[in-house]
Amino acid sequence: MGNSTIRLTRKIQLLVDLPSKEEKEDTICKLYQWQNRCYRAANLIVSHLYVQEMIKDFFYLSEGIKYKLADEKKNDDGILNRSRINTTYRVISNRFKGEIPTNILSCLNGTINTTFKQNTTKYWKGERSLENFRKDMAFPFSLEGITRFGYSEEKNAFCFRLFSIPMKTYLGKDFTDKRILLERLLKGEIKLCTSHIKLQKGKIFWLAVFEIEKEKHCLRPEIIAEASLSLEYPIVVKTGKKRLTIGTKEEFLYRRLAIQAARKRAKIGATYCKSGHGRKRKIKAIDKFYKVESNYISQRLHVYSRRLIDFCVKHQAGTLLLLNQEEKISVAKEEKFVLRNWSYYELISKIKYKAEKAGIELIVD
Repeated sequence: MGNSTIRLTRKIQLLVDLPSKEEKEDTICKLYQWQNRCYRAANLIVSHLYVQEMIKDFFYLSEGIKYKLADEKKNDDGILNRSRINTTYRVISNRFKGEIPTNILSCLNGTINTTFKQNTTKYWKGERSLENFRKDMAFPFSLEGITRFGYSEEKNAFCFRLFSIPMKTYLGKDFTDKRILLERLLKGEIKLCTSHIKLQKGKIFWLAVFEIEKEKHCLRPEIIAEASLSLEYPIVVKTGKKRLTIGTKEEFLYRRLAIQAARKRAKIGATYCKSGHGRKRKIKAIDKFYKVESNYISQRLHVYSRRLIDFCVKHQAGTLLLLNQEEKISVAKEEKFVLRNWSYYELISKIKYKAEKAGIELIVD
């Protein structure tokens, strides 16, 4: 495959590493201020980019007007006094200078410009609406925003400074690869890319993006593994004379339907719950079952996709072909029960991610 690296995103909780409660609260308020400025800046950038892109349609009012979106110093037909990407950066920099680190504004501007460029054709045809950023959006920052990254034995945490704000990680009972990735980052074995900070219910989360080398397996592109996804058997895969059935309908649906039934009983019982703090207290049990179902589905699909990729690696299959998926999607849309409980898109996204990580070419038929 073309690229030898892959990017992984991990959600890591952060704690403000300051002694007093007042200092911590002030720091969290500052982070929320950055989030607010970032949200406002993002909507400003999109608005300016759209007007710039559509400005040529406004020139039916007169003739002979130059309307190329380029720097007038570099192009005779240019109508801008600086590069296009710098126009939007200058707008938000002048508006929010001193209220938010310029590194965040620069990363935000670059990301939105790239995304806008990819969707320009759809905007022009009216097939897609402009992005509308929410107040709780995560704000980006580059590697320059992190300094003094290291591990503290005393605090049993990875510590660093985020724009001079002391932070430490809280991994808890980590059963994933977060700690391993952070240790490899500390040793310089992997690279940290532009990441995000997400503020959620008073907690701080670091959406860290790691760039790592793809797994190296002895794969042969000419060996093709054919897989089929369905509700009856989540995955059936074969290559040559080897065949494997992964999961069953009863195994996948039994626990999921049990959780849905429990949630239905909780909804009925919520009528008689003590209100206390109003609606939030009443539906607390219902929300819990939504999370239980979501976690169960994610875990099962992770296991299924992992077994599929392990099968391909074991038999040196360098190409994975998913068969007849369009037909099955159309059938699933006709049956509400199947559409509600199949989780097809989540399963195929996990397969794509693991296949790319293992260096297996995925083809969806």
